[in-house]
Amino acid sequence: MFQQFELARGVKLYVRPTEQFKTINISFKWKQQLTEEQAAIRAVLANVLQYSNAEYQTNAEFRKRLDDLYGAVLYFDTGKKGNHHIFSLNAETVNDAYLSNEKVVDEVFTLLHTVLFKPKLVDGKFVETIVKREKEQVIERIQSMYDDKTRYAQQRLLENIRPNHAASISANGTVPAVKAVTNEQLVEMHNTLLTKDNLSIYIVGDVNVQEIKEKIERHFPFANRSEELVHEVEVTKTSNEKGFLHEIQDMKQGKLHIAYRTPVTFFSEEFPIMQITNGIFGGFAHSKIFMNVREKESMAYYASSSYSSLYGLIFVLAGIDANLQEKAVKLIDEQLKAMQEGDISDLEINQTKSMLTNQLKEALDSARAQIEIYDQYKEINESFTVENWVAKWSNVTKEQIGQMAQKIEKEFVYFLSGKEGAANE
Repeated sequence: MFQQFELARGVKLYVRPTEQFKTINISFKWKQQLTEEQAAIRAVLANVLQYSNAEYQTNAEFRKRLDDLYGAVLYFDTGKKGNHHIFSLNAETVNDAYLSNEKVVDEVFTLLHTVLFKPKLVDGKFVETIVKREKEQVIERIQSMYDDKTRYAQQRLLENIRPNHAASISANGTVPAVKAVTNEQLVEMHNTLLTKDNLSIYIVGDVNVQEIKEKIERHFPFANRSEELVHEVEVTKTSNEKGFLHEIQDMKQGKLHIAYRTPVTFFSEEFPIMQITNGIFGGFAHSKIFMNVREKESMAYYASSSYSSLYGLIFVLAGIDANLQEKAVKLIDEQLKAMQEGDISDLEINQTKSMLTNQLKEALDSARAQIEIYDQYKEINESFTVENWVAKWSNVTKEQIGQMAQKIEKEFVYFLSGKEGAANE
């Protein structure tokens, strides 16, 4: 899928030459172990680098320069995968091959170099007013979660089952952590990106591989890195022995979030089987949870499950009336029990395999998705291809799915509702 090159120790370039797109997509991804403090620093740094650099005095000037380059796109972002925080710099530009005489790609690489290697500094520090402004922006982003009750409920579930764990740490950190970020920490983190963090560079487009490699080496002289990332995940159990929490807010629809644990993770040989097992459990519109909880019993406004493979967790989310919490949990439990006892039809299996396959193939319609999929799956196998992964699903049997279901164990029930709801037992 991608051709690979080691530019320096800990710095790899992945290029996918394809005539599928008229644009070229570029993505730099720096990874380090995820902590609350580091996440906050990196989230603020992403904002600061996005909106200030030494070459362009204002953000408006910088945006105009991008517009002049046929509407090139350039932005920083932060996220997380498993135990790692991801700091990324992304760009999309028109391919020179579709222009008459202009060389836009080199200009975009120059801009990428500028925002990364030439930040706006005064006496060796970032501009304090900009730092203050961007800290406030990150805080607003964190606080916006409280307006989205589904996101809030999921975060509260994670905080109860995995406190002080990567699973419950936001890619933006916390409000106190962001407030505590100093200018000195931002400068130090910027230096860490340039010299220490594990770095993967992705390029997708109709490119000459050797030429694009030379451009990267010319514009981005990255040094060797010594940090080794630990990819294996540790499946842990909640420290909250109660197993149930009901919280009340001023709201109408109840949010039911259930966590299940499994020893099967992204790095397990059985991972493809668990993907299908989750699909049948609640991953799609033909799943047991959707068909029985939402369609047959009309008990939920929405109901589905998701498999967080990097943490060995499965989540069921349902929007229900507050007085239906116990009934809904019981009915969801019954769907898992049915699977554990082998109540799985050929139709459910075939539909799930088809849906997973289509989902993965449709993602390939986007260059950005190709990068994201490969960035994840290459941790298992750098020779990953969609075709090879689909083949793994095609061989999964009903017996294997039943065995997988038996490895799923309910861990915690979190319910968020208005005042009309079950008591917190």
